[in-house]
Amino acid sequence: METPDYLPEEDASPSGPYATPTSFGIKSWAEEDRPREKLMQKGRAALSDAELIAILLGSGTTKLTAVDVGMLMLQAVDNDLNELARLTMKQLCRHPGIGPAKAITVIAALELGRRRKESGAGRRTTIGSSRDIYNVMRPQLQDLPHEEFWIVLLNRANVVMRTEKVSSGGVAGTVADPKMIFKTALEHLASSIILVHNHPSGNRQPSGADISLTKKLKEAGGFLDLLVLDHLIYTDLGYYSFADEGLL
Repeated sequence: METPDYLPEEDASPSGPYATPTSFGIKSWAEEDRPREKLMQKGRAALSDAELIAILLGSGTTKLTAVDVGMLMLQAVDNDLNELARLTMKQLCRHPGIGPAKAITVIAALELGRRRKESGAGRRTTIGSSRDIYNVMRPQLQDLPHEEFWIVLLNRANVVMRTEKVSSGGVAGTVADPKMIFKTALEHLASSIILVHNHPSGNRQPSGADISLTKKLKEAGGFLDLLVLDHLIYTDLGYYSFADEGLL
């Protein structure tokens, strides 16, 4: 059974700088150290990741404060918030004190953070390098456990008009239909396009199928006067650019 953070937790185990030998709950802490009060007094930047998670959780267990639970969650992913965002509700629920409701709250908060990045990406962005493409597509492809194929539509000044998802597949691949790619580009009067798909495995190297598809799309774009400027293979830790490698 979960208990509110502000109730004494007599049998709590000490955990890091937040616990005392007597292991009372958050209410026994100095007011400026309690996550909610700390945020109000010092601002959000003053809180650690574990303290921010504790506010989302609202309560801990009979043995752990919400901050303790937050610390354990972060320790399990080597303090990497990107890895935390990858976890499913079932995986989050394996942590002590985390039930479906709290898992959903954490997932929703991390998703809002991802969407915040997405809302600013691609807005009047001029593409001048493969890094620009990577930054535009990061909000859509970051943390995905499956493959997706996207196109970036550009005007004559290489300004991003919009990004469009072409297909979504499994862990090992996804199907990109050339007819749908060029239909979408022509409907939006794009002057050129950039192909982007992700490799959830983290392998940045193109497969034989990736190379063959890129060649086919480049040739088709030439007939339609719709240039294919690049094909980017996205991973969370970096990317592979066909243009940079001289394959376009």
